[in-house]
Amino acid sequence: MTNREPDKATAKGDNGPDHISGQSNKPLSRPAHALTHQQLAQEIGADPLSGLTPDEAKRRLEEYGKNELGEAEGVQPIKIIIAQIANAMTLVLILAMAVSFGIKSWIEGGVVAFVIALNVIVGFFQEYSAEKTMDSLRSLSSPTATLVRGGEAMVVPSGEIVPGDLVEVKMGDTLPADIRLIEAKNFETDEALLTGESLPVRKTVESTFDDTTGPGDRLNVAYSSSTVAKGRAKGIVFATGTFTEIGAIASALNKKDSKVRPVKRKPNGHAGPHRYLEAYTLTLGDAIGRFLGVNVGTPLQRKLSKLAMLLFGIAVICAIIVLGANKFNTRQEVIIYAVATGLSMIPASLVVVLTITMAAGTKRMVERNVIVRNLKSLEALGAVTDICSDKTGTLTQGKMVARGAWIPGMGTYTVELSGEPVNPTKGNIRFAKQMPSEIDFKSTTDSNSATGEITAPTDLLSSSTTRLQDFLSVCSLANLATVFSKESEDTPGTEQWHARGDPTEIAIQVFASRFGFNRLRLVSSGSSPNGDAKWQEVAEFPFDSDVKRMSVIMKNTQTQEHWAFTKGAVERVIGACVDYFDSDSPSAKPKPVTDEFRSEILRNMETFASLGLRVLALASRRLPPSDGTTWNEETPRPLIESHLTFRGLIGLYDPPRPSSASAVHQCHLAGISVHMLTGDHPETAKAIAIEVGILPPLASMSRVSAAVAQAMVMTASQFDALSNSEVDALPVLPLVIARCAPSTKVRMIEALHRRGRFCAMTGDGVNDSPSLRRADVGIAMGLSGSDVAKDASDIVLTDDNFASIVAAIEEGRRIFDNIQKFVLHVLAENIAQAGTLLIGLAFKDASGLSVFPLAPVEIVWIIMITSGLPDMGLGFERAVPDIMARPPQSLRTGIFTLEFLIDMVFYGLWITALCLASFVLRVYAWGDGDLGKNCNEHYSPSCETVFRARATTFACLTWFALFLAWELVDMRRSFFRMQPGSKKYFTQWMVDVWRNKFLFWAIVGGFVTLFPTLYIPVINTAVFKHTGISWEWGIVFIAAGLFFGGVEGWKWGKRVFLRRRARRGARGAAKRGGAGGGKLWKDMDVEEKIFGEYFTGSSGSESEVSVESRGEGEGEGEGATGQRRGEHGRD
Repeated sequence: MTNREPDKATAKGDNGPDHISGQSNKPLSRPAHALTHQQLAQEIGADPLSGLTPDEAKRRLEEYGKNELGEAEGVQPIKIIIAQIANAMTLVLILAMAVSFGIKSWIEGGVVAFVIALNVIVGFFQEYSAEKTMDSLRSLSSPTATLVRGGEAMVVPSGEIVPGDLVEVKMGDTLPADIRLIEAKNFETDEALLTGESLPVRKTVESTFDDTTGPGDRLNVAYSSSTVAKGRAKGIVFATGTFTEIGAIASALNKKDSKVRPVKRKPNGHAGPHRYLEAYTLTLGDAIGRFLGVNVGTPLQRKLSKLAMLLFGIAVICAIIVLGANKFNTRQEVIIYAVATGLSMIPASLVVVLTITMAAGTKRMVERNVIVRNLKSLEALGAVTDICSDKTGTLTQGKMVARGAWIPGMGTYTVELSGEPVNPTKGNIRFAKQMPSEIDFKSTTDSNSATGEITAPTDLLSSSTTRLQDFLSVCSLANLATVFSKESEDTPGTEQWHARGDPTEIAIQVFASRFGFNRLRLVSSGSSPNGDAKWQEVAEFPFDSDVKRMSVIMKNTQTQEHWAFTKGAVERVIGACVDYFDSDSPSAKPKPVTDEFRSEILRNMETFASLGLRVLALASRRLPPSDGTTWNEETPRPLIESHLTFRGLIGLYDPPRPSSASAVHQCHLAGISVHMLTGDHPETAKAIAIEVGILPPLASMSRVSAAVAQAMVMTASQFDALSNSEVDALPVLPLVIARCAPSTKVRMIEALHRRGRFCAMTGDGVNDSPSLRRADVGIAMGLSGSDVAKDASDIVLTDDNFASIVAAIEEGRRIFDNIQKFVLHVLAENIAQAGTLLIGLAFKDASGLSVFPLAPVEIVWIIMITSGLPDMGLGFERAVPDIMARPPQSLRTGIFTLEFLIDMVFYGLWITALCLASFVLRVYAWGDGDLGKNCNEHYSPSCETVFRARATTFACLTWFALFLAWELVDMRRSFFRMQPGSKKYFTQWMVDVWRNKFLFWAIVGGFVTLFPTLYIPVINTAVFKHTGISWEWGIVFIAAGLFFGGVEGWKWGKRVFLRRRARRGARGAAKRGGAGGGKLWKDMDVEEKIFGEYFTGSSGSESEVSVESRGEGEGEGEGATGQRRGEHGRD
């Protein structure tokens, strides 16, 4: 291996003066690569088996500090303040302030300046809080590492790793620190970032090197930030943070991407002047786009920034209309009113509220075990129509227990569960001489077991000569898990069992340990030398998702013979087997594996699988004698995994999570199809799928047509054998794909996309990264997932639980709803203000100038009081009832649905009508109709009527804008009946308004601040151009009653319309023979709601009844008008 890094004995920098390359945070006697791993463990105080204790790790973290390179900038208040001032919306307000001061409208200019200052201050603190939240979330989504502390394997953030930690890494992981290897199996790392070496570097354990050996030649060390290209390893951390090799060159990692567009050059390197002009123009365009927000942020943020630009254009038009209505008179009052009218159309708080809502949403998701890595996924989650999930550890607990085993010529072993799944001394074993296919497991009871009598493991071993021992040898040796006991820290004097490794292998290792075949006792390795061990590990061939097998080569230390031990998927293992033994006699001769015997194996496997067990086959063989160099990690894998002797089957039970069935049920009610893509046998997958509700119960399968039933469960080989056109012709896409390979996941996503679906895909391995990137929402596992899979994902589940996916979708829908609500509130209020101001231009005084129904300061005040904080409160609103009982949203329309647009216009015009009516009534019905003279500039006795009418209109518009926020908490349900199941018929609305305290106090604050502006002398007449009112409050209260009546009537009309449309849809479905038989959604039973489309043998697009009638009666949010899965657009 060539060392591309200059040989430097020292590296100076933040890691202290004269830090020696290869040394620990505290200098060792020699650099780590010059020490054996036993010497290093002793010097650094590490335990190669149990790792550091949690208390010791905590102490070292305080001593050495976090494992960070120090490049993170964190939250920068100065940048936030600059962003608050130097954004398009604030600059529009500054422009309005400049115009006001320019025409000597000191009061109006001062009020706008106050609004600017208030917006900047409030916006700063809110965005600072949001940035702090996002910064903490970024730390959560930072790389993690698997390590051993106190004998327990755990996943911790890389920043919490300390020198002396015992770290385990596998293919796809990123090294969290510099580690000295103590065990390496076929282990290679990519060190291009550090050494420039383009090829992966194979590592060794036992070698040591000179102190001055360069980083590229230290083959017993793995470096921080390098990635595992192959194999697995364990190691002891000796350097963290800036003391790592990458820490010495950390400054190179801090380089920021240039925002300057490159100049396009000819092949000879020259570029004409027009190319420079092009690059400068594009760079300037990018800068303007970033400033306006139209080319940065999430799709919704960009869309709202473009909306703000559109509204700015409309504002300019409104200002021109004001000037035109007054014959372009350049008097001060006309200009300032034109400016104020324009400001009424500017949603100054829109983008800020969106950012804060998303930050709050991501924080809530963390509480529900979901880390958002990509803010775009927040918008996408609400549109998910299909979830493709793994089974093991996601739908199931991932805590496997060996429940059964079958050995040819011996019989069936059944393990009765105990409360301690990793304790091999707990639980009974029953033995029956029959094969599994000959045993009626379902008739077994506590008093009468068809699985045989309880027998001690020692008795079973003594009654067997070789076959059980051969089977247990494969269980123990073709296995990487570690099962061991040590004294309990809580109860001294008692032994506590611990296990590390893959759940499948832990279960098999526990089964072997029941009979005394523990790997730690049988095998001698570098990390755990054992002089009495019978076996020495030579090579390991890890599990491969393509061959679905894992194998090891072991050397018998007594006979010097080499053996191959293999376990894996039954079909793949028996395909590599050539013989088996049908008796336990030492002199028995192997029998060839015939088609009849293969069928017998498969029958027994299907018996185990029908019980929900994951079944693996075990095999082994003695390798031909050699000189000792043939059998190693370089040996071709097919040569090892061939001519095997079949040893038996083992069945593992992985119980479904208690939350899985209810979570799948929630998905179905939400219009989301759940697909299980698993590597298990079809029968195992089918049993679990029925148990959690992905497939209909067996009793209901008679209602499913044969073609649909056949398509519902498929193997990967069956699915992959179909062409794209054949997949598209399937009546439904499979709900269960067994024996699934990574390439099958990609094909499934593409098939869903061709049907217009919007899908989420789970994954944990390196090979899953293509499907995670291809999915609309990639979901990585936080506990079992590799770093490569996490990097390819949009969200990470910290608990690997399927229920957390459902929680994320629910949270995504809530955020989508709330964004829709506050955007509707802002735009409806803009229409109301603009409508009142523009139509109000028709009121002209004796001089021919318009008498404004609202003064400029009143307009600015309403914008300030009724927009920012109430909209923020709507963003924090909790989910509406039954948010998960409606179809997914359509990303094609986004928040701007037809219902949204109609609501926006209605609410805006209704408020406009009420405000203008209050002005007209006060001036003409209960006034003298005299509009006075110069009433836009100052108060005089002739302006009394106008000033009181203006105050009445001001009070109405302020109240209506505030009350509209409460009405929009639910876009269809009555404000007085937002909880349909509540028995508080007359007081429920009080509970609802108090529940969201932020919104409550924002509205109450706006309500209360109205009164000082009306009644404080000078401020009311000189600043706001109105005066206090008395009996006019009667107009305000009556108008408020009409406001609520109009909005409630509008919502009632929508509900009636939706009910009638649902009935029409049900009748149409009945005529066509569709799902549900013409029933309304509320009248269907649970199975009809969930599996109705499969019972009819339809083509997978749900009938109208499922779309329309979900909103029947109540109409939750946007659900009933959203299009079902077949019509979803994807970004």
